Amino acid sequence: MSTRKQLQLGIYKVINPFVRLLIRAGLTPNMVTTIGLLLNIGVAIIFISGAEEGRRGDLSYVGWAGALILFAGLFDMLDGQVARLGNMSSTFGALYDSVLDRYSELVLFLGICYYLVAHHYFLSSLFAFIGLIGSMMVSYTRARAEGLGIECKDGLMQRPERVIIIGVSALACGIASRWMGGLYKISWPGTSFPVFETISIFTIPLTIMAFLANGTAIGRLRDAKKALEAREREMKKGASSKAGNAAIIVLLFAAFSALPGSAQSSTPGHGAGGPGKGVVNTPKVADPVDTFPIPPTNANSLFYLQRTPNPNTIICELNVKNGSVDKDEPVHVLWIRYTEQKQRQELNWIQEHFAYGLKQRDMGDGSYELRFVSYKRLPMYLKKSPVDNKHHVYVTIMGRQAVLSRVYIKINPGGTFWSPNVEYLELKGVDTQDGKELVQRLSPKG
Repeated sequence: MSTRKQLQLGIYKVINPFVRLLIRAGLTPNMVTTIGLLLNIGVAIIFISGAEEGRRGDLSYVGWAGALILFAGLFDMLDGQVARLGNMSSTFGALYDSVLDRYSELVLFLGICYYLVAHHYFLSSLFAFIGLIGSMMVSYTRARAEGLGIECKDGLMQRPERVIIIGVSALACGIASRWMGGLYKISWPGTSFPVFETISIFTIPLTIMAFLANGTAIGRLRDAKKALEAREREMKKGASSKAGNAAIIVLLFAAFSALPGSAQSSTPGHGAGGPGKGVVNTPKVADPVDTFPIPPTNANSLFYLQRTPNPNTIICELNVKNGSVDKDEPVHVLWIRYTEQKQRQELNWIQEHFAYGLKQRDMGDGSYELRFVSYKRLPMYLKKSPVDNKHHVYVTIMGRQAVLSRVYIKINPGGTFWSPNVEYLELKGVDTQDGKELVQRLSPKG
């Protein structure tokens, strides 16, 4: 696990009690995000006040602004944890968080640039503008890459790092000015050009951040280029059966993305109260899945996915390294290729990133949220059961919590490569309360 991830998990352990307090107080993730924006507006007001009312060398405004930057940065972490621990995650909430984060950063740099320009710190103000550009481009590059289907989260100078550098350096500058004076200066020999000033405690880290942020944006652009080129190479191999299967499943899951949020569920043959809209009764004739092999299990088996027209099976297993769950990739997804030599086989690049792969997120409490990369509307959770002390994948079936055992997708003849004739998607699992089998079928016609 990366050092950054370890630090993040450590911080979550510290702030989770406060997060639960906010949840009990009735705060929603969007409310926490809004509070963060308001605090950053307060930071800008402090900087602008220092520019208008303070004299050059009065760096107390910078110090107070730094303290508020760090406090506002805490809310950037709190909103995500409130959403996760309070089970209040939503697609709009993620969008709202991203948009307000950008507003927060723009407002923050507005205050910094205004202060530096007003007090005639010309070079420092120039580097602050460069930092503003870099900060926006780091976020924009990621958003644009992910819009093209490329995950782009790497880089040294991400938003938490930028907030910490700006906040800590501003706070340190304000504190240092109390004992070394706000106008302390070391000039280049024989000139009046300052090599170091008290304000440099703030502006030198700001300058470093500016160049590293732009470097991060360029690095993400380079990584996205490599990923896109790799995808194009894979797409050129689309005539192969593996690539064809991957494309079919992408379209298949896309078809289910149009399902209404209140899709009905059913046990085999009946819905709650009888057949109805969105419920698919079990056919009287045998489904192909009835003839599909059940994959062998081992101590790490979680669930498997099958679909017509062939029995090749996707299996999901707990990924254990050195006796513990791998926090970076807790679930390993791979094939059993029954139509070949029944061999276990890794997913290819397209299958992993656009079809069968899982987006896996550490919840910070020993559990993980899982979503298919091609169908993000189905949340699944990897947790350790207190009953048998083993990890299972939990999902909601028929409105009840169940241990997921199988996902099956039925495709009928008559469709096309680009528009398969999907009859239903079926979730199968065991009720965690009474141990009974639960089955839920979703129909695109419902």
